[in-house]
Amino acid sequence: MEFYTGLIEFNWTLVMQWVTVLVLYLILKRFFFEKVHNFMQEREASVRDAFENADRVNLQAGEKLSAYQKQLSNIETEGREIIKNAKLKAEALAKDITDEANRKANEMILQAQREIERERIKAVAEMKEQIAGLAIYAAEKIIEKQLEQSGQEEIIQRIIEQAGRSEWQN
Repeated sequence: MEFYTGLIEFNWTLVMQWVTVLVLYLILKRFFFEKVHNFMQEREASVRDAFENADRVNLQAGEKLSAYQKQLSNIETEGREIIKNAKLKAEALAKDITDEANRKANEMILQAQREIERERIKAVAEMKEQIAGLAIYAAEKIIEKQLEQSGQEEIIQRIIEQAGRSEWQN
């Protein structure tokens, strides 16, 4: 029995195809669609969790980054402070060293001036002794020879020349 209705032909093959499709749909729905649907929901949940975790990790990373940047700025500030303190200490140490050197130099100058004064006093004393010795020597020569006036001047002149050459000794 065949019925023709225009473009679609009605026969038992078509009914069997529809029954096969319906049975196949029910079997697939019972065993496959539900598993696929559950899989898709699990996959959607895992993707959602992954995005939430990524957002949470990004938030934590941002917080850590800001904390690290804050620490870096603190470290830079501390470094500058340490360098400033070290510079101040070095300047103070240099000033102390300079002051100590100046003090020692002044002490050395005073000691040298005292030594020069002692040497000058000693030289004056030696010169007085030499002049006294020279005067005694001249007097002895004058007395010995009992010379006339021109002879005394000659003896004094010779004694002075000898004293200048340091040939005589007391």
